[in-house]
Order: sequence, then C-alpha cells, then structure tokens
Amino acid sequence: MSDKQEAESGALPLTHFNEQGRARMVDVSDKTDTKRSATARTTVTMERSTLELIKQGKLAKGDVLAVAQVAGIMAAKKTPDWIPMCHPIPITGVDISFADDGERRLYIEATVKTTGQTGVEMEALTAVSAAALTVYDMCKAVDKAMELGPTVLVAKTGGKSGDFHRNDTLS
Repeated sequence: MSDKQEAESGALPLTHFNEQGRARMVDVSDKTDTKRSATARTTVTMERSTLELIKQGKLAKGDVLAVAQVAGIMAAKKTPDWIPMCHPIPITGVDISFADDGERRLYIEATVKTTGQTGVEMEALTAVSAAALTVYDMCKAVDKAMELGPTVLVAKTGGKSGDFHRNDTLS
C-alpha cells in the first residue's frame, strides 16, 4: 500500500519508506524553518552506595556527572551518525541536567533546540541515552547491576505536528 493509499484509508503513512517499501530519508526541503525543541528523560537505577559515590565525587574514574554531561552533548550533535534516517541539523543548544531521589535513582534530562525544518526528538533521546551509558561505564566497577531506563520523550515544541507534552508517570 502506498503512502497515499494509507492516508486515504485513515492509517498514518510510514514516512521513512518509499513507494517500493524500502527505507528512505524523508525529504524536508519544502518545510518551513521553525523554532523547535525536545526534552527527553531517562533513569539510572543503582545501589544507594553508588549514588552516594557519584554525588561525593569519589569514583576512581573522576567526576561522573561532568563526563556524562559532555557525552550527552556530544551524542546529541552526532545523532545522524548513529540513527540512519536522522537529518544532520544545526543544533542551537543542548542542556543536560541531573537529579536524584536520594535513594537509588539518578534522573537525566536533556533539552535540545534548533531552528530548522525537522525536530530534535531523536537528538534529545540520544543525549540522555549516551549520558546514562557513560554513568554506567564510569560506575560499573562498583555496581554492575545498574539498570537504565525507561527513556522517554517528555516534550517537544514546534513543527507541523505541533507541541507534545507527556502526561504519564514515566516522565
């Protein structure tokens, strides 16, 4: 079924497939530049002692949150290198923040911004994922049982599809 047939049938078309059903990068050349942003969040669950070591800066590999922050920013900028159908876009800002529950959970949030023809949801999701993987890498010597996720899109603004704000308890 072609994109046109799917649209006429009421089903949403899968925009990353061409008429032969093969993968393609969506053509955004006719889209208008708009301000866009996306925020994603993930969680790293660990032993309470591991969280304390992170907060006190006492891990042998160094300042975990500083390294994870840089890793997240770098990942956002490299998203098209990891995700095949993502467009290389001019990112105008990336902000990564950390919070914890004082027990076992470290929360990582990234907001990515651009002015362009396509959104930055994948960049925000990639940023928090890379930051979480960096936390794992730097802490695995003391806590191999850490868990990553859930990883969710919290919000996005701009573009033809409008704004999205997650309203469930995962965020």
